[in-house]
Order: sequence, then structure tokens, then C-alpha cells
Amino acid sequence: MTGGPTLPALPPSLRAPLGLVAVLAALVVSVIGTLYAGHSQPGRVDRWIVSPTADPVGPPWRPVALTLDFLGEPAGSVLLVGVVVAVCLLLRRPRAAVLTVAGVALAVGTTTLLKQLVGRTIHGPDNLSYPSGHTTFFTALGLALALLATDRLGLGRTAGTSLVLCVALLAGAAMGWAEVALGAHYPTDALGGWCTALAVVPATAWLVDRAADRLESAGRPEPR
Repeated sequence: MTGGPTLPALPPSLRAPLGLVAVLAALVVSVIGTLYAGHSQPGRVDRWIVSPTADPVGPPWRPVALTLDFLGEPAGSVLLVGVVVAVCLLLRRPRAAVLTVAGVALAVGTTTLLKQLVGRTIHGPDNLSYPSGHTTFFTALGLALALLATDRLGLGRTAGTSLVLCVALLAGAAMGWAEVALGAHYPTDALGGWCTALAVVPATAWLVDRAADRLESAGRPEPR
């Protein structure tokens, strides 16, 4: 498989299944946001997953949680995005590089907007919690990497979709665990962040491909 700008950010075989996943994920984000709008306490699902009296995570797992949390902070996230973009460019996948930046930015931006709209808080009225931006970021980055790997490995629809969803699940579960373990978010916040990335990144990849295809078509010489 040769590199070049014509290679899509979203493999054609994954457009339909990931499109369906994106729609379902958007519905989950909307339902949870509606249920917990304006709340400042854990819901029934949150209490079922984590006891309100549970202590914050301690050794040996606390350093792991803190490291993951740092990777979702501005300094850590910029570092990770920079590394992934560099890998995409080295592999001559410019669309994947654009998707990494645009997908993460739009996903986190959507999270910021949703926090204002939903107004759910934790540990005080100024700490908006739904959905989890850290979980959104880490899942979005995982999705970008998984789409790149799917293209590089030449995977078909079933294998490619499975890989993308497994990577998204692992990334979201890891960061979601860290945020809940540190007491920064409710479990449903993490679920909302995971679904936000699943809704935004495939749509962003499709838009990147559409825009790139138009630019490439405009740059081709007219046939004589």
C-alpha cells in the first residue's frame, strides 16, 4: 500500500458501520445529558458502579491514574497529539494527521459546549462534569490511531470495525477509570465522554475526506 494524500482518513468499508455507531453514540450522549442536567450528585447508575463512601484510589494504582490524568491535561494532550501527527506524516498519511488534530479538537470542543448546556457538577458549582473531557480526548486519539492502523493493515469491514471499537473501548475505559478513581468525574460522565468521541470522530473523518477530495479535484488539470 503506497502513501499519499489520496488515502482516506475514514476507510470506505468503515463508513457505514461507524456512521451507525456515531448516531447511536450521539443518542446516548443526549439521553444521559437529559437525565442528569443540572444535577450535582451521583445518579443511580453511578452509585451502583462506585460506592459514594469509596476512598480515592491509593497505591499502587494512584500513580497510574495520575499519569493518565496528566495525559488528558493541556500539556500532556498536546504532547500526545504531536507524537501521533508526527507518526502520520512519517507514514505519509496527511489526512490521518489532519484527522488527529481536527477530530480531537472538535470532540473536546463538543464536550466543552455540552458541559455548559447540561450543567452537571461535581465537588462544587464551578466544576462542570458531563461529559468527561479527558475521556473524550483519549478516546478520540485512540480512534484516530485505530483508523490509521486499519488503513495500514488493509483490514476489511468486520476486522476494521472490530479494531476501531476495541481501541476506543480500551482508551475510554482507561481514562474513564482514572477520572472516576481520582474522584474527578462520575462514571456516567466517562460514558458520555466516550460516546462523544464515538459520535464526533467518524463524522470529522468523513468531512476531512470530503474536503480533501474537493481540493484534490480542484488541483487536477482539466482534460484536453
